[in-house]
Amino acid sequence: MDEDRVERIIRQKMQSAGRQIGEAKKAYRHAKRAAQADLPFDDSGKARIVCRRHAERRAVELDAEYRPECFDAQSLDCQGCVEDIEEGEIETW
Repeated sequence: MDEDRVERIIRQKMQSAGRQIGEAKKAYRHAKRAAQADLPFDDSGKARIVCRRHAERRAVELDAEYRPECFDAQSLDCQGCVEDIEEGEIETW
């Protein structure tokens, strides 16, 4: 093996490891927020809720204020969903 090829392989492996660490940190952060909001979560750390606005099951990331990623401040359904999360009364699956 020539030196350039070895260097390229090592660089690729390090980039792959970096991506995996980033994904693990993101999953941990989202699972932690879901746990703090007392919600069930999936393997990727997303909270499992039933969306009021779309009347469907969703796995969603929560922001720092425990709002689902699909939150729309103009929607009364979304506002009610966030209130339900805060009160621990959100429908989950």
